[in-house]
Amino acid sequence: MDQNFDYEKIEKAAVRRRKIKNILVYSALVLWALIVLFPFYWMVLTSIKSYGSYSSEYIPKFFTLEPTVQNYIDVFTAVPLLKYLGNTVIFTLATTALMLIVITFAAFAFSKLEFRGRDLVFAGFLALMMIPNELVVITNFVTITNWNMRNTFWGLILPSITSVFYIYLLKENFAQVPDELYKAAKVDGTSDLKFLFKVLIPICRPTIVTVTILKIIECWNSYVWPRLITDDAALFLVSNGIQEIRENGMGRENIPAMMAAVVVISIPLIILFLIFHKKIMEGVSRGGTKG
Repeated sequence: MDQNFDYEKIEKAAVRRRKIKNILVYSALVLWALIVLFPFYWMVLTSIKSYGSYSSEYIPKFFTLEPTVQNYIDVFTAVPLLKYLGNTVIFTLATTALMLIVITFAAFAFSKLEFRGRDLVFAGFLALMMIPNELVVITNFVTITNWNMRNTFWGLILPSITSVFYIYLLKENFAQVPDELYKAAKVDGTSDLKFLFKVLIPICRPTIVTVTILKIIECWNSYVWPRLITDDAALFLVSNGIQEIRENGMGRENIPAMMAAVVVISIPLIILFLIFHKKIMEGVSRGGTKG
């Protein structure tokens, strides 16, 4: 009886420790989630405050009793925000599609094709990641200007149709497919293109989906290059549109209108991430795992 009692006592103590541990872990996660989500809450809250209400707050309030959608109406009437959204969609889709073509063929060549200097060339590609982005922007600007592509969609798109990091990520994923499978396919008379599209791409679809989503987010948030390469309002992206609202639309002091524009611009990316976040994590984990 004493042994059974001691066993039950130990088991209850272990259950109690697990419960306390779970409470602490979930409390920490909830606290971290609140810290992460608070800027989004503040953004939405500010966007539904009137300019007068926001300006009269000497101490910021964490709620409002008089919400308004006037800021959202104003940002669509003060500047052509829909036009900027359309430009961004075209820029994002075109850039992402072209980049997928480039990096897929590059990753296939570096992972499966045998040619002299392959590893040396790939090492050179990886070395490009060490170059500061500012130097790349300057070089791209000079090149695009010399090609008379300023204030054109091609000038916006071309510098972004490749990525050393995405080539590396996809190459490592392709390399997980056994070379014996590729050689067997070649023996059967399968062409490289057929092997790529029928075997590699279906197997590595999670990583390709991840790269696609990350590139879409990158293009959607692009600011420096579009701001640098175009001063034609007809080609402005949403990132330029925010600046246009601030400078020529609602004014620098109208923070609620600015927040309304940011909410409108952020919604597509938030929805995209919520739908595909599992595939993003799966693709990143697969790309970084060998064997």
